[in-house]
Amino acid sequence: MLYRRYSPLSMWEDMDRMQRRMNRQYRPAPTFPAMNIWTNEEGAVVSAELPGVKVEDLDISVVGETLTISGSRELEQAGENSRYHRQERGYGSFTRTIELPFQVEPEQVEASYKNGVLKISLPRAAADKPKKISVKTA
Repeated sequence: MLYRRYSPLSMWEDMDRMQRRMNRQYRPAPTFPAMNIWTNEEGAVVSAELPGVKVEDLDISVVGETLTISGSRELEQAGENSRYHRQERGYGSFTRTIELPFQVEPEQVEASYKNGVLKISLPRAAADKPKKISVKTA
């Protein structure tokens, strides 16, 4: 047969197959952990939601303008003779990298973890802070 005859149904099936293939190739940006970032002239504060993650399983690093938070969350066990009805909370390893709008003083970064929320204070590098210039009169 030299050509393939399309029925309306097979055309939609082909389009659906192409869409599924594209979705596998182009995955959305990571959204775990969910983060809020505030900035001012002094620095930045990052707040990340990490329920179920142990402090010893977290790794935070700062290089220049880049903040990386990585860690892992274990699978929650339901117990004997139980099976999942629905499982929406993810588990396993994660990494989230954020570009900050300025250089950071890595030695002065502070982090705290309370009630599943990680809070990181990132002081702005002195060389990157805005400088006030006084105007002299003649």
